[in-house]
Amino acid sequence: MPPSRARATTALALLLLATTACTDGEHESTPASRSPSVSEQLRLPLDAYASTVAETHLVEDAQDLLMRRCMNGLDMEWKTLPPVDPQDAKPPNLRRYGADEAAAVRYGYHPSPDPPSVVRRNRAWDERDALPAEVQRAAYGPSGKGGCLKTAQHQLAGDTAPPDDHAFNQLTGTALETSRRTPEVRNALRSWHTCMAKAGYDYRDPYAAAGSERWETAEITPAERATARADVTCQKSTQLVKVWAAAETHVQHRLIQQNTDRLHEAKARKDRWLAAARRVLRREGRTSHQHHLSDQ
Repeated sequence: MPPSRARATTALALLLLATTACTDGEHESTPASRSPSVSEQLRLPLDAYASTVAETHLVEDAQDLLMRRCMNGLDMEWKTLPPVDPQDAKPPNLRRYGADEAAAVRYGYHPSPDPPSVVRRNRAWDERDALPAEVQRAAYGPSGKGGCLKTAQHQLAGDTAPPDDHAFNQLTGTALETSRRTPEVRNALRSWHTCMAKAGYDYRDPYAAAGSERWETAEITPAERATARADVTCQKSTQLVKVWAAAETHVQHRLIQQNTDRLHEAKARKDRWLAAARRVLRREGRTSHQHHLSDQ
């Protein structure tokens, strides 16, 4: 089987699976006609230790070129993945503390639709899932980790293990839950609850609002959109995102100090793979996006 396709990692996805506001991949780009929302601009200290969507795509692109060479050597065709436009990459902390203002106005709590470049890449992954068994075995081996994939990974980074976000995932989840229990965030959440109650809504917190079973519908309902708009209005009036981000930044700095060696090793491994991927793409005389053009 093919390896897992790239997914942006968010603590919201890890810890709050009931929240339907969370997407499992990229999201629509920010139109040039409006300013990015607060959560779109949100950056936290631990972000430095995780692979971004763009970085994951870069490694995939270089690996794909090496896999194509290997597959061609076996007289088999290998179509490389189409690129994702840089502006279509999902911000790392979107909806970390609840609904995002820009998305809520248009889509309520439903995931915003993937932009065309993301759709194309996902479709290409789906096509790989449907490759003939003979091609699958050549590409991935019986285990899903062998074949030309293993060859390409060794050519790319030698004995360096692939990037692993386990440390980041664990610590960012801890940071979110720890910051949620701080006095300042608890106060902000109470203010948010009061604001929502005045608007006629009774939800414990933004996650409960976004994760309501009422929104498990094929289409966005007027009630959902109205609730989401009230939600983000209350987030703004209580400065919930600003307060929570400040509290979590403090927590994350402490966790980084407590886990320096573990995080530095994870980052060093990621950086080695990125450097190797850039060398492969430079050697081919193409950027991470240009090398797809001959495959269209």
